[in-house]
Amino acid sequence: MNPVLVVHGGAIDLVDKDRTEQVRQGIVRAATVGYNILKGGGSAVDAVEGAVTVLEDDPEFNAGCGSVLNINGEVEMDASIMNGKDLSAGAVSAVRCVANPIKLARLVMEKTPHCFLTDQGAAKFAAAMGIPEVPGKQLVTERNIKLLEKEKHEKDAQKLDSHKNLGTVGAVALDCKGDVAYATSTGGIVNKMAGRVGDTPCIGSGGYADNDIGAISTTGHGESIMKVNLARLALFHVEQGKTLEEAADISLGYMKSRLKGLGGVILVSKAGDWAVKWTSASMPWAAVKDGKLHCGIDLDDTCITDLP
Repeated sequence: MNPVLVVHGGAIDLVDKDRTEQVRQGIVRAATVGYNILKGGGSAVDAVEGAVTVLEDDPEFNAGCGSVLNINGEVEMDASIMNGKDLSAGAVSAVRCVANPIKLARLVMEKTPHCFLTDQGAAKFAAAMGIPEVPGKQLVTERNIKLLEKEKHEKDAQKLDSHKNLGTVGAVALDCKGDVAYATSTGGIVNKMAGRVGDTPCIGSGGYADNDIGAISTTGHGESIMKVNLARLALFHVEQGKTLEEAADISLGYMKSRLKGLGGVILVSKAGDWAVKWTSASMPWAAVKDGKLHCGIDLDDTCITDLP
């Protein structure tokens, strides 16, 4: 199989003009890292973990060191990963002092009999696995402090606007052996209640991977995504014979019409086709196949270049 790697940087409001280039560079960097892992013979799981780690380490994105803050001004992160070969999966939620939650999610998948660890249990497992604890303040950026202040000023936690704060990062991949995988990671939504968990760590909502169908990573309003099981819903439509684009449009359209929830998806099929779709204002994304890099942020904004 010719390897394929697709990444997203979250279904979001329009990107500020002064941040557009940093966001574009970050998403291209993540796609390049993930694709090079595939070209080097790495697995789909290796590739999606590698790509998402790059985005978690980039403060421009709502994951890892760019995570938004909860009502107490703290970072609580969620992540999940899945291997389409055997449907093994790992997820963590409400983790605080870990630089790369996606790495912890993979360890849950590979080193425990479980699929999902949360909060203190996830923290103890991280320590047992030798993952260094980072000070919580190290994950807090000035931009997110200001964002929290603005959100608190505008509304209380019970009235969160489902059209805002939709950032997540994710990746899907098909490797040369024909295996697929997804990874998704997020800091959640600004001013969320402490302990709030969204769709990102929920298998079937934040993503899904099955070699018999393909892989998907989602982004958007977490509560809406969970209610429709967006990831598995889209892949169900693919199973029923829809193209990736049709499946994405139908699933996102259903979530929007039923719940007024906005979001986005990236998909790769078992045959190596790929698609990106969103209903929010923007979604930074990049895809690499056959050495060609495709990327964009807004609807009418796609560029194609040869991978360096």
